[in-house]
Amino acid sequence: MSHFVDASLIAADSALRTLFAPHRASRPTPVPTTLEAVPTELSEADQALSAALMRVNHVGEICAQALYTSQALAARLGPGGAQERERLARHLEAAGQEETDHLAWCKQRLDELGSRPSLLNPLWYAGAFGIGLLAGRLGRATSLGFVIETERQVEAHLDQHLDQLPAQDHVSRAIVQQMKADEIRHADEAQAAGGMVLPAPVRAVMRASAKVMTTIARRI
Repeated sequence: MSHFVDASLIAADSALRTLFAPHRASRPTPVPTTLEAVPTELSEADQALSAALMRVNHVGEICAQALYTSQALAARLGPGGAQERERLARHLEAAGQEETDHLAWCKQRLDELGSRPSLLNPLWYAGAFGIGLLAGRLGRATSLGFVIETERQVEAHLDQHLDQLPAQDHVSRAIVQQMKADEIRHADEAQAAGGMVLPAPVRAVMRASAKVMTTIARRI
């Protein structure tokens, strides 16, 4: 019972920090390369486009926090040896810490663009937490497989944003490029740790859900 209470309190604390506390990155915010470092003023339309895309990316990182937190909770409360369960939970939390960097970077860029995060962040967090908890309860291979598929889809989504961001918005592009590199590594690490390939229907549902979320978050 005490173990359940402790794990639940950790998850609740993470949720409150994600949704309501300022985020501090453990790594410096990515910056443009030397050739792109000359400041470029964005037009009003380009600024609005960049803000919409970075808001979507911020929502994605809110969901990532929920997913990793819920999967770590499920790992700690699941079957198997205590050491194995704790090892999996710490693996998920380590990846989640890097996602916290992404969250801080996206919020910083939104501030610079004179915009705001999605007003529906608590809803996005709750939905992602429930999905992550379910994936985590299905076992280690499924939980890690969910990480793999999530990160692969995020990688593709960030590729689309690199195509859509204004060419002169070097600051946003540098952030998105670093986020993409981190997501690729997280997927590779989850695969090396024993993650399975999820069934095609599950992957399709995940893509459809992400499409709904990104469409709404771009505006609200």
